[in-house]
Amino acid sequence: MAALSDSFVSDLCEWIRIPSIGVDPAHLADVRRSAEWLAERLTADGWPEVEVWDDGPALPAVFACWPARDPEAPTVLVYGHHDVQPVDPLEKWAHPPFEPLISGDEIRGRGASDDKGQVAMHLLAVRAHLAATGQDAPSVTLKLFIEGEEESGSPHLRKLLEDRGSQLECDLVVFTDTALHERDAPTVNTGQRGVLGAEITFDGGTDDVHSGRAGGAIPNPATALAKLIAALHDDDGRILLDGFYDDVAEPSTREREDYAALPFDEQDWLKRNGGGAQKTHGEPGYTTYERLWVRPTAEVNGISGGYTGPGFKTIIPATATAKISFRLVPHQHPDKVKDQLERFVARHTPEGITATTTIRGEGVPPYAISPDDPANAAVKEAVELAFDQPVRFARAGGSGPAAVLQQRLGVPLVYLGATLPDDRVHAPNERVVVPLLLKGAEAAAHLWRMLAETAIAKRLS
Repeated sequence: MAALSDSFVSDLCEWIRIPSIGVDPAHLADVRRSAEWLAERLTADGWPEVEVWDDGPALPAVFACWPARDPEAPTVLVYGHHDVQPVDPLEKWAHPPFEPLISGDEIRGRGASDDKGQVAMHLLAVRAHLAATGQDAPSVTLKLFIEGEEESGSPHLRKLLEDRGSQLECDLVVFTDTALHERDAPTVNTGQRGVLGAEITFDGGTDDVHSGRAGGAIPNPATALAKLIAALHDDDGRILLDGFYDDVAEPSTREREDYAALPFDEQDWLKRNGGGAQKTHGEPGYTTYERLWVRPTAEVNGISGGYTGPGFKTIIPATATAKISFRLVPHQHPDKVKDQLERFVARHTPEGITATTTIRGEGVPPYAISPDDPANAAVKEAVELAFDQPVRFARAGGSGPAAVLQQRLGVPLVYLGATLPDDRVHAPNERVVVPLLLKGAEAAAHLWRMLAETAIAKRLS
């Protein structure tokens, strides 16, 4: 692995220099260039089948396949993405975001962690696996599916999976857009929360009006909306949409025990993750990790309405808007929560106000796989071999297209990543820790061997 690390770092830095900001139409050519760079790298590594999918509404994706020597070996599909987040605010970066900086054992730059570093990690894993086994093909048939729209919510992923389903057929999906718990406390992820975004607008009229001439005589949309927002939670932080918790699945005893065994220091966690918050807070009866990983949330992301400039403007605003997002857990579904939200808004809309609830996209379903699943056990063993220490199970509080992939492909999905929660993804000064990526590549190389050995053992039994 050490012999391959220098070229790995050089290649990753070259890829980071391509500003593949998928959410910005001005960077469409860069997203295409990023996909082409990856395709060229895969071809140079010896992958016999490499394609750039750029013939539909989706931003360019990359597909590759390397068949195993044994035609009966399992087929594993590795999922990741090559699009990256915007870099705003640019002034917060300590260096240009697309000029990667090597600092100690870190590479700093947009996409270093999310997700180019982890995709590159799997390319390295294949090189290491072939070198370790002395084979000219991997022990399992490997497929890569690296999309270009994850940062914009994967809007065309379902269509891609329908159109390209035969090429993506597999026995197992390995999802590589995920993190370890801590550098010294490696974990295997077993799930992600889903997400649903909504915008609620209260309209009281067509124009702002003088508060002295109409105040007290007509409804104020901003006040009415504030009351709705206040009614979203009770005093203990529970969400007050009717039926919201009906489908919520509790974590298993094993999962709660693993979460409790992970190191946690409140002030250290707040310093690294809390954005200046002074104290943790949340639903009673659950730890911070449980609130983050296995409990649903409703968060107000922004409120606007009326005059917010310098000084005062004594008006009653014509309109007020709130942006709200829900994080969902198994077995909640975005469509059902959408209906619950719309009923909640209708119930809290006073006379004289017109409410409009706009849902952003289809939402992302949650996903979780049992820690006892055999594929999870194999990932855990592979990570323990690479990191040479015990590994526990955890989940991710964020969201991704894991459920869509699993449902459309109809096979188990497991997680294998080697980045950190404090890599500042989606923020200025993103970084990745290179030794962790090297260990992640080693874990993946072990996993391919182990899956093939298990399949052979089953055939012989």
